[in-house]
Amino acid sequence: MSYEIEKPDAEWREQLSPEEYQVLRQGGTEPAFVGEYTDTRTVGVYSCRACGAELFSSETKFDSHCGWPSYYAPLAEDRVQYLADDSFGMRRVEVRCARCGGHLGHVFEGEGYGTPTDQRYCINSISLTLKPKE
Repeated sequence: MSYEIEKPDAEWREQLSPEEYQVLRQGGTEPAFVGEYTDTRTVGVYSCRACGAELFSSETKFDSHCGWPSYYAPLAEDRVQYLADDSFGMRRVEVRCARCGGHLGHVFEGEGYGTPTDQRYCINSISLTLKPKE
């Protein structure tokens, strides 16, 4: 796949902390309940930490109590990319930044949350940067 922003691996390693690199570039997951945005209620926009693309709004953030920030929709469908993920013996849908291919987390459907889309975008805090509304 090609992305608007593509960099050599060495450049990503230079730009990102080891923890950010492990999640964004290697598809890792930060531990549950430790991310800086898990319980944040600040009004603003969440952008990709790797490339700055605006991905999620605080307006779609909700308390899922799953240990990671949860949103019921991205800012626009063209902001994220979906990939089948059959790792760990289960079928999931991986969510990536459509601009740089950075791993964000996964999206789940049909879990019974009272959201307009019945979806839960379970996103790693370390993949995001919050830009508070001024």
